[in-house]
Amino acid sequence: MDGVVTDLIAVGLKRGSDELLSSGIINGSFTMNNSSPSAGVYANGNDNKKFKGDRPSCLPSRVLHLRKIPDDVTEAEVISLGLPFGKVTNLLMLKGKSQAFLEMASEEAAITMVNYYTPVTPHLRSQPVFIQYSNHRELKTDNLPNQARVQAALQAVSTVQSGSLALPGAPTNEGTILPGQSPVLRIIIENLFYPVTLEVLHQIFSKFGTVLKIITFTKNHQFQALLQYADPLNAHYAKMALDGQNIYNACCTLRIDFSKLTSLNVKYNNDKSRDFTRIDLPTGDGQTSLESPMAAAFGAPGIISSPYAGAAGFAPAIGFPQATGLSVPAVPGGLGPLTITSSAVTGRMTIPGASGISGNSVLLVTNLNPDLITPHGLFILFGVYGDVHRVKIMFNKKENALVQMADANQAQLAMNHLSGQRLYGKVLRATLSKHQAVQLPREGQEDQGLTKDFSNSPLHRFKKPGSKNFQNIFPPSATLHLSNIPPSVTVDDLKNLFIEAGCSVKAFKFFQKDRKMALIQLGSVEEAIQALIELHNHDLGENHHLRVSFSKSTI
Repeated sequence: MDGVVTDLIAVGLKRGSDELLSSGIINGSFTMNNSSPSAGVYANGNDNKKFKGDRPSCLPSRVLHLRKIPDDVTEAEVISLGLPFGKVTNLLMLKGKSQAFLEMASEEAAITMVNYYTPVTPHLRSQPVFIQYSNHRELKTDNLPNQARVQAALQAVSTVQSGSLALPGAPTNEGTILPGQSPVLRIIIENLFYPVTLEVLHQIFSKFGTVLKIITFTKNHQFQALLQYADPLNAHYAKMALDGQNIYNACCTLRIDFSKLTSLNVKYNNDKSRDFTRIDLPTGDGQTSLESPMAAAFGAPGIISSPYAGAAGFAPAIGFPQATGLSVPAVPGGLGPLTITSSAVTGRMTIPGASGISGNSVLLVTNLNPDLITPHGLFILFGVYGDVHRVKIMFNKKENALVQMADANQAQLAMNHLSGQRLYGKVLRATLSKHQAVQLPREGQEDQGLTKDFSNSPLHRFKKPGSKNFQNIFPPSATLHLSNIPPSVTVDDLKNLFIEAGCSVKAFKFFQKDRKMALIQLGSVEEAIQALIELHNHDLGENHHLRVSFSKSTI
């Protein structure tokens, strides 16, 4: 019998077999459509002895299996783990087993969620939660007991996404998002025994969404800050989770309110104020801009904050690298222990999720289609998430390749976004390689052109520190952003270009204010990935080469 149904029956036997029969579990009212007999693959299941060796492969599924959830966790808290990645369509809680099944609206959303939580273990009520793909393709729980609470939670989440209500379990006096609520928070730091920098605030509050601007100042002998999010919902969750918390042990208490301001005007980028959308602002002390290392970090909100935009931009839980004595109590609702890197205290940001990767910038990419993949194709695809220096397709096993990125952070970013995506009919897998660099073939060594050096390629997207490309890093999607389009090129020209490349074009629109840019929606994410590989840098004439990237928007 299906293992999941067995678990359910075991739980149900405690309530009596008559109740089981009446609930419909045995007679099949609970079903999970199964298309794969293999075991699930854990996003972060290294605690399970069964998976210490080679883990069995499993096709991605929009149904995810969650283990080790706390007994007292609510439906809303479990749902919140999936919110940043897309719509959650169903949930089955097995509290007696400390397990749950979460169904996402699409397989792509589930893949993105598993990829994100692979290096960054999510937490619920201070406990790590482990996530895997389920063998099953769909949850059907209509006749199960206790599903009314789940449906109520899902309905409430749907309302949250429309911006009118907070998640269930939120304090009633602050759990409602009011119409027109400001995305700007006013923050007061009480018991200021240790200095709190702008960088510390940025790292803490970026956990809840993209921070656009921060202004710090002293008023009435208190250190205060104004902080603007991209969306009011981000501000709401940050206030709900952080108000009253201590930045450092037993001191530096956060007091948070909504500001009457709806937008901040930042004139200078320095240690007192910063506009993360404007790397070009002067420092106000005679220097024209931030130092290059700072510019590279702070010009990249798409990396420092979560690169994923889910429910109204609500960002996934981010686990910061540990730093002794710099802890904030864990936040219920899917947000793990909040800790600040020592680099933030000294004024340098560390990219979340990139700790512990020992500077390795080489990825092992497996399960490729050997008949269609090329070094150039991998260079273009992985180049969306960083600058690719070298690519090597294995001579004797052409479904495997090594991809060397410019640095470890870019390697981590590319792995998180691309592992699990379909390319040329196969599900691509990316992991950190044991190799520290890709070696070029020795002179006279047979290679068949399978190893390429792209170190000096003009197609690198991130060569310039603070490039706007840092702000436009998104997961693969069916909608592509096109730019550098010459005036003479028409809608039909571009549609035909993609159709000739084997794509089905679902929608297209030029940007209203700038016809050099457009959005095109294709039939699937896989189509979009293959179109990007084939058509990025395509010559459109008039000395214009098409620029293609993934978009967070839909048409």
